[in-house]
Amino acid sequence: MDELLEILEEIKPGVDYETCDELIDGGYLDSLSIISLVAEIEDAFDVMIPTVEIVPDNFNSAKNLWALIERLSEED
Repeated sequence: MDELLEILEEIKPGVDYETCDELIDGGYLDSLSIISLVAEIEDAFDVMIPTVEIVPDNFNSAKNLWALIERLSEED
């Protein structure tokens, strides 16, 4: 999870990722940030994020993102 928080901080500094649960809905992450985030997550955690998984529910919080990463890791 720490590595995910570091990636998020690099992409969009100054957000409290540990408590924020509206990264998409609150406008903290835009479409370009999400594209960068997907690429960074795929590289860092050796997972492939399918297009159908790129939805606000999965990206609205670091907790949800971490759950997605864990689920995708288990599917491999």
